[in-house]
Order: sequence, then C-alpha cells, then structure tokens
Amino acid sequence: MKSTSSETELGEALAQVARELGFAYYALTHHVDARIAAGATVRLHNYPDEWVRYYDENSLGVSDPVHRASHVTSVGFLWSEIPGMIALTARDLEILERGREQGIGDGFTIPANVPGEARGSCSFANPARARLSANELPVAQLVGAFAFEAARRLWRSRLLSDVPAPRITDRQRECVLWMMRGKSDWEISRILGIQHDTVVRHLKQARERYGVAKRTTLAIHALFDGLVTFDDIVRR
Repeated sequence: MKSTSSETELGEALAQVARELGFAYYALTHHVDARIAAGATVRLHNYPDEWVRYYDENSLGVSDPVHRASHVTSVGFLWSEIPGMIALTARDLEILERGREQGIGDGFTIPANVPGEARGSCSFANPARARLSANELPVAQLVGAFAFEAARRLWRSRLLSDVPAPRITDRQRECVLWMMRGKSDWEISRILGIQHDTVVRHLKQARERYGVAKRTTLAIHALFDGLVTFDDIVRR
C-alpha cells in the first residue's frame, strides 16, 4: 500500500483489503465539508451513491458522529461503541439510522489525527445486519493507519506539486519556536543569548523563506511542515 502511486491504485488496494478482511465498504477521508474542500483533501470510499449524496448535501464531513468519536481516541473503535464515547444528539441518531437505511451497518474506524492538518480517519463497514469479525480488527487497525499515511503522501504531493518545503536555519527555527510559545522578540533574545536585532532578522528571514508577511501565517506553515509540533509549543 505504501508503494501506491495514485489515488485510484490506493482505492483499489483498499477495496481488495476490505474484501479480504470481510468488509463490504471502506472510507478514507479528512473530516471536512466535501463541498468546500473538494479536491484539496483526502477522500476515498466505495459507499452507496445515495448515501454519499445525503452525506454531502448535509455537510456531514464535520458533524458525522463517527468522525467526532474518532477525535477522542487514538485507537480503532466499533461504531456500536460510539454512545459510550461521545454524547449523541437526536440528529446524530437520525444520521446513524439513515446510514442503516442506506444499507450501512456496523463499522470499525481508525483515527488519523496529524497535528497541523485536518483530522481524518479510515473506516471499514458492512451492510446492515451483517456481523463484523472481531478477529480481523487488529489487522484493520494496521491497514487503516498505513492507508491514511499513503493517502497523505499522495495528497501532499498533489498540493505541493513537488516543490520542497522552504529550508530555515536551526537558529531561525529556535526563534520561530519561542515566538509560537508567546515570547516577544526581546524575551527571545534573552533566552537565546543573542541580540534583539538578530531575533528580528531571523524571524523576518523565516517569513521571507515561506513567502508570508504575518507571524501567525508563519506559525501555521511551521506546524504544517512539521518544523515544530504542538508538544514543542505546549509543555504540559
């Protein structure tokens, strides 16, 4: 699956793996409104067309209870476990029932939440009233994680058009990190033991290399590229 070179190949591989694991459906997606972010995010599935139309018309990519449940765990879970994971609204229950009416029964979802990116997941499901085999869930967990990472590689390649991320120096990264921790230029100069003007220059050069004018935008790019992580910024 890591060697797939297109979304079509990845979709075909997922469909084959799903069948071998005893699932009828698969869905690998970022949790966004598909109508707004069409083409800009990961979205592969083989769900019934009528369910997909209902899903998109109601912008369920963000509010889907399955997606919301995946935001509170780091491991795969059965959809039958969702009531114990999040508080379900009347609308949530209606959505789950509508899915069953469209032929989608219980499923298994593997969260894929990467700091700095839209949250996502990989799900496998069966038709309504079909049983899931618990023996295959550990394998589905591994497949889902690798599949989403393969999709991310294709997605980032499409967005970046093979243009490498800007390179900044170690000192520039240090300045960006302390900036994102809420420190002023003067405070950063004291922490790093360098001149105030030097900090200003490092941050200016970092913004120039990313082609942005604002520090907030620089921070977003730094998170997106993995230059820094949330753990680097927030020390609990």
